[in-house]
Amino acid sequence: MNHLSVKVRRVTIVGNRGGTNVGGSLERAARIAGLDFQVIEPRQAMDAPAWVRRFNWYFRGKRPTWLNSFSNQVVQSCARHKSEVVVVTGISGLNADALKRLSKAGVRVANYLTDDPWNPAHRAPWFLNALPEYYAVFSPRQANLGDLAALGCSKVSYLPFAFDPALHFPEEPSENERENFSTDVLFIGGADEDRVPVCVAIAASGHSLAIYGDYWDRSELARPFWRGYANPSTLRKATTAARVCLCLARKANRDGHTMRSYEVPAMRGVILAEATDDHKDMFGEEGALYFRDTPEMIEKARWLVAHQPEARQMAKRAHGRITSGANTYRDRLETILATCLNG
Repeated sequence: MNHLSVKVRRVTIVGNRGGTNVGGSLERAARIAGLDFQVIEPRQAMDAPAWVRRFNWYFRGKRPTWLNSFSNQVVQSCARHKSEVVVVTGISGLNADALKRLSKAGVRVANYLTDDPWNPAHRAPWFLNALPEYYAVFSPRQANLGDLAALGCSKVSYLPFAFDPALHFPEEPSENERENFSTDVLFIGGADEDRVPVCVAIAASGHSLAIYGDYWDRSELARPFWRGYANPSTLRKATTAARVCLCLARKANRDGHTMRSYEVPAMRGVILAEATDDHKDMFGEEGALYFRDTPEMIEKARWLVAHQPEARQMAKRAHGRITSGANTYRDRLETILATCLNG
């Protein structure tokens, strides 16, 4: 690999493909790096009739329906593949027994912890029980590091999110599309409870607003601005066309930044970001405007909309800052493999 002398060659990635899933981005990174790799999608562990999934989720501690059989499948597949390292993304279906068996076979298993396992929406006893069995755990949130160490995880590292050059690049909409994508403020992400009033306040301030993501149709006030789910092409065109792109952290996840925080500058969007330490370190003082509360957000959104030449220069600076650094998922994969190889 280019940046590090990683000698690992045979890798298994346990992560979902499709859309902007991190598993798919790691797969592309592994292919570019010339690794001998395989991908096993953990959505297989959840596959069951809806009533079964709901029962396991609500009454069995958010347990995947086929947790044990899927875990066995991964162990057997890694043995056939002769994998040296397994990279698991997020709260995926590998139980503690499978992790112990892989470790005993000399396979080093790392988790790239894309969600906060202590978030009540994700907290699963089976997964917390499995976490200490990983050789290494990487989290994109500083708030997780102490919790992971206290849980008994031996190698814990901060590893931020990233962008995927195959997905996240500027793409201008066509003349026919531009009217559909044009908006003052764009937000892409799930309808977390704390995000709904923020977006409703933007609309109430007189700005045009476009929202893409899950569950916004459940809010009567936000529903008129919801445009469904954004596939990668829609993501790029909407980001490029919007006069302002809103970057919010996820409070329930205790995030300092999100995946979107890297995707927006990579697509050269104009950034209005929640004033977190992560965001300020990422974009600097010249690449974004920051806000601490809703009135300040509305005030700065109004300035960015009214000063688009200056806003586009900010977007250009943030784009250069993010894309010239080691901020791709290939860089993140290199870090994970180097840690697993070198200890």
